[in-house]
Amino acid sequence: MRFLPLNLTSFLVELNDLDETLALLAALQANPPPGIKEMVPAARTLMISFSPEVTRAEALAASLSKLDLVAPIRQDDRIVEVPVDYHGEDLAEVAELTGLSVEDVIRRHTAREYKVAFCGFAPGFGYLVGGDPALHVPRRKSPRTRIPAGSVGLAGNFSGVYPQVSPGGWQLIGTTPVKMWDITRTPPAYFQPGYRVRFVDLAKAKTQVSVAMPAAPAEAPQAGPAEERAARFSVITAPLPALFQDLGRFGQTGQGVSASGALDRGAFKAANRLVGNDETEPCLELMGGGFSFRSNARAVIGVAGAPCAITIRTTQGKILTAQTYTPLALEAGDEVSFSAPANGVRSYLAVRGGFKVAKILGSAATDTLALVGPAPVQAGSVLTINDPNPVSASVSLEEIPAFACPKAGEVVTLDLILGPRPDWFSNEALATLTGTDWVVTPQSNRVGIRLDGDGVLERSRTDELPSEGTVTGAVEVPANGKPLLFLADHPLTGGYPVIGAVAEYHLDLAGQIPVGAKIRFRSVAPFSEIIPA
Repeated sequence: MRFLPLNLTSFLVELNDLDETLALLAALQANPPPGIKEMVPAARTLMISFSPEVTRAEALAASLSKLDLVAPIRQDDRIVEVPVDYHGEDLAEVAELTGLSVEDVIRRHTAREYKVAFCGFAPGFGYLVGGDPALHVPRRKSPRTRIPAGSVGLAGNFSGVYPQVSPGGWQLIGTTPVKMWDITRTPPAYFQPGYRVRFVDLAKAKTQVSVAMPAAPAEAPQAGPAEERAARFSVITAPLPALFQDLGRFGQTGQGVSASGALDRGAFKAANRLVGNDETEPCLELMGGGFSFRSNARAVIGVAGAPCAITIRTTQGKILTAQTYTPLALEAGDEVSFSAPANGVRSYLAVRGGFKVAKILGSAATDTLALVGPAPVQAGSVLTINDPNPVSASVSLEEIPAFACPKAGEVVTLDLILGPRPDWFSNEALATLTGTDWVVTPQSNRVGIRLDGDGVLERSRTDELPSEGTVTGAVEVPANGKPLLFLADHPLTGGYPVIGAVAEYHLDLAGQIPVGAKIRFRSVAPFSEIIPA
């Protein structure tokens, strides 16, 4: 085993192959050492996140290195069928790569029974093993920017189905009508680790193939008297949709779902404290300015994060102005609007009692990549407010920003922990990484900050990296050599080498860096593998 740092609270265990990875996962699931919070298996690595209050990376590495990797792959009696229309864009190329005919590729793909080894990349994306070795083909040299949902693909020794429209580099051999991910289904992912899978050629199926379709969603219950009397915010304008966020969605990595959550967690918590809520209560994440709403009742709101001017228009036409980090009392009929922040990116709106919003997979966070969570809040949305009477805490009058939000043109320094793959890059690339002021481009979003600069991070290795787990703050280097800083909605696994990760204590700051600002990475220490204590 090799133990490679990801950040201050996560590391990768690198093993020889998938069997060893799944054996280690099974052993840790059966008898987990204290302090482990999350595990993400991949082709030949296991990502482990831990609680630093309970254990250290060196102590965990020591306990893991003593394990015998003899535990079997987790099995399940469930067999699911996947009907396939074998007319994929790369079917002929796969036949050429393998030296087989198109008909033989289809025959071999449907002849084997597969197992779901693990899920990653996107919710419901299962990595299937057990296929015919003759069908082991490399990923495409140039990944596609858009692959339709339901596309069946091959990559290395894996087969899989894209659950939603996304970029990707797998060789596409067909499509299926089965919905791989549906939140109305229990569980939402059609593929679960350990499931057995059979592919069926629709063109040759003699009997109708059963397809597990999601149940029709139940009709929303009619609002009762209590709901009709509840305080509500009616959204008037939302040039950029607001997103519900909380502290994240945890415990769903088995289905390929990452945590998501507020990008500036400190500001999120401060907004809740401003109105006396528990720090975990869902808030609205606002961007870009122009958001406005009308309250139908008395309420207390608080706004934290990127500083923006707040304007309140009363029913008498009086105009009041306010600032962030101050609790604000509203009367029935008040209209509230927010200007674009002068610096920073995201502001968090809390209301005393909290918003009445449904949690999906245990969280109200909106994951923009996985498309999991409450719908974006747009003009015309009506937001119901919980009864504030159970809230016992006082509003907070002492909240201040944790840092000054940066402006466009400013240089922001972020501490970087090198790992797990700096050895895939030349010494010149490592010097370029920390010696360049990387510009934040307009293509940045909650998934990640896309950077540009004078330098290019050239690899010292050109072979293909098997997909492995990623963390929020990871700095991935795609084929163009320009770094991509992952934020909270990043994919659970990635196939490009990660050169380092931003230290957790700078993630809130990273979430407030606007387009046009510059990032300078500061390595906190030379790269070093974790040595078992």
